[in-house]
Amino acid sequence: MSRVKDLNGVVEHGLCAGCGICESMAGRDKVEMRLTSFSQVRPQVKAALDPALLDRVLQVCPGLHITGPEGPRAGEPGTLDPIWGPILSLHRVWAGRPDIRHWAAAGGSLTALGCYLLESGEVDAVLHVKASAEAPAMTDAQISYTADEVIAGAQSRYGPAAPLVHVNHLLDRGLRFAVMAKPCDIAAIRNLAKVDARVEKQIPFCLSIFCGGVPTIRTAHKIAAYKGVKPEELSVFRWRGNGWPGPTHIETRDGRSLDLSYDEVWYNSDALWSYDIQFRCKICPDAIGELADVACPDGWVMVDGKPIHKEAPGVNIAIARTAAGQGLVERAVREGALIAEPFDRPTLHAMHSDHLPRKLGHPARNLGLMLSGQPRLRARRYRAWTTAWRAGLAANWQAFWGAFTRARAGANREPLQ
Repeated sequence: MSRVKDLNGVVEHGLCAGCGICESMAGRDKVEMRLTSFSQVRPQVKAALDPALLDRVLQVCPGLHITGPEGPRAGEPGTLDPIWGPILSLHRVWAGRPDIRHWAAAGGSLTALGCYLLESGEVDAVLHVKASAEAPAMTDAQISYTADEVIAGAQSRYGPAAPLVHVNHLLDRGLRFAVMAKPCDIAAIRNLAKVDARVEKQIPFCLSIFCGGVPTIRTAHKIAAYKGVKPEELSVFRWRGNGWPGPTHIETRDGRSLDLSYDEVWYNSDALWSYDIQFRCKICPDAIGELADVACPDGWVMVDGKPIHKEAPGVNIAIARTAAGQGLVERAVREGALIAEPFDRPTLHAMHSDHLPRKLGHPARNLGLMLSGQPRLRARRYRAWTTAWRAGLAANWQAFWGAFTRARAGANREPLQ
């Protein structure tokens, strides 16, 4: 098995998650996150990194290393679910403010928590993402200092984003801030805490989603093209929001306004696009935010034991994974920032069963990648034996052989530019 020796190797072998932590650590004069010909955001190395800095960056990179919850993070005995990870508390939740609930994705719960943290003074800033004003299908890293700024950045983003490019800047300023980002981005923060003592003191809360993977920017452009809109004509590309699930909403510079339903976008057999997620997502052991303090997936409406996507008042599921996260949810509910109802694990399992193939198959996929001679993602403490046992022989073989053959064929490879 070969080893990755630099950032170019991370990208070339399809292991980059596109989080931006490398730019944050090295500085934009040396590393800059840019959109490549592969239509993903990747680090472009502009100047050589000294060996000590490069070693630190590679230690933190969530494309190379991801370590599951430690004992203290897993809570009291019995709260570490073999599939769904640490669960200290579990609720159906939505934003206490109706306007946030309607505007934001799902129930607006992460937006509400970000607002609560700023308004209560528990943090000085919230690091998250928002739609790019210059290129509406793209996504920019956002530092919000007020609740209004958090709300302006709300709504789901499907596609390339590098939310962590500002982390070191905020640490250097001595600010306390929360991070709202994808599970792999949270993994980068937890990795950073091992080499930078400031993280534990200055990043008291990490909040995440359940992630379906990061598609290329081509997905958004193909959806727009389906409605007869070219990329350069876009003035707004909103994936979700203004309802739940909310339409994918497109506006053009010449005044046209177009909508597609959630099912039209993701379950349309006539679609001209596919969910072309990056290779790193296909081998991910944690798309459910096990390392977050709070993970907030959609709380789908269930009919006959299955989730449906009919428009309804937005709802999330709040999974408090740490004592800090549990306390945050309790305070937010007590202050009216969140509304909460009881929820249970069996319903969580049925509601988000689409995560099971990746969750259960990750050990076999990484084994296939390793035996192909390619560098792999080193995943620890994600209950590999338990998940492999639950996957079963047939599913494990399929996951192993698929990863092995794709890697041998070079399907994991990416261009640097």
